[in-house]
Amino acid sequence: MKFEKPVAVQWIAEFTGARLVGNNSQMAKGINEIHKVETGDISFVDFEKYYNTCLNSAATIIIINKEVDCPAGKTLLVTNDPFSAYVKIVKHFRPFEPASKMISDSAVIGEGTHIQPGVFVGNHVTIGKNCLIHPNVTIYDHCVIGDNVIIHAGVVLGADAFYFKRRKEREVQYDKLESCGRVIVESDVEIGAGTTVDKGVSGDTIIGRGTKLDNHIHIGHGAVIGKNCLFAAQVGVGGKAIIEDEVILWGQVGVSKDLTIGKGAIVLAQSGIPSSLEGGKTYFGTPVEDARMKKRELGWIKRIPEIWEKVKDLKA
Repeated sequence: MKFEKPVAVQWIAEFTGARLVGNNSQMAKGINEIHKVETGDISFVDFEKYYNTCLNSAATIIIINKEVDCPAGKTLLVTNDPFSAYVKIVKHFRPFEPASKMISDSAVIGEGTHIQPGVFVGNHVTIGKNCLIHPNVTIYDHCVIGDNVIIHAGVVLGADAFYFKRRKEREVQYDKLESCGRVIVESDVEIGAGTTVDKGVSGDTIIGRGTKLDNHIHIGHGAVIGKNCLFAAQVGVGGKAIIEDEVILWGQVGVSKDLTIGKGAIVLAQSGIPSSLEGGKTYFGTPVEDARMKKRELGWIKRIPEIWEKVKDLKA
């Protein structure tokens, strides 16, 4: 998320109760997770194994829970609970705005776009030209939709990220990381009935131009789907996954978080993807393997009873 105007790091330190280390004249331009940060952004880290990743990222201002050497040109905000400090900043700069009508006055809707009855369009939404939004679609605040987009009934765009921090010492153990990202649907996309696309925690979830999504698909927070992809029904994509152009995922494929599927990959139905895949190949199975090898393997597995009988005959 980018701030409307730069914010002094000294104000942020006072607002969060953090101790400022390093450059005290920085101006923060936005707030973001490690994998999305740009120069001028605030990020946070509260696990030691991620310290180096965050400190060496593009983040200019880092909220951290330990005294460490401050990298040149950066600012550290040292606090016992970086997670809560991050959430406090998000809530301040992206507060909840209650809706007063089904289509917000702040929404911008392009010429030729048709919105069917029962559609909710939130605050600061942008919808392009010649779109068709079918009944009972929900479009949360700050979503951006391109031209010539078709969205079928019951779709939800922009629900919060499924992102929580566990506090085992508490009766209610899960703290919510407030989402301030957006959903961006590029032009010429079609989204099937009942599909849900979550917004990024602080960056954008993106559906690339010309991509077609079937019914009952879930796209997790911060995922980036390339151009001209085709996803069949009940595909689930984990948060922050990157799926490159022209990928085909057939029905009920499950994609784990934080991975990349290369351009032109095809994954056959009911497969599970736990890690990154090279593009230009066809995959099958759980976990996925090259489809030809996996089918050959399944063929041999079916022959195990026959082979076992032959072994017993030889022993006899």
